[in-house]
Amino acid sequence: MEIKIGVRSVHRELVVETDWTAERVEEELRNALAAERGVFAISDVRGRRIVVPVESLGFVEIGEDESRPVGFGGTL
Repeated sequence: MEIKIGVRSVHRELVVETDWTAERVEEELRNALAAERGVFAISDVRGRRIVVPVESLGFVEIGEDESRPVGFGGTL
């Protein structure tokens, strides 16, 4: 699943490919927002950890859980 994270005062968004479900991402985000001086942390598919202080979050866009087929699969 692809997650896009907007960080305040940064022109480019962070794009993270993760094995987490949308529900887990939302749960981690809610927990981070509820904590005083919280941080939103997520692991990507390569095992790297991305950590962003919640005070710097602009947005978090959660992609689709399932992958879509790629290519020209339609028949004429």
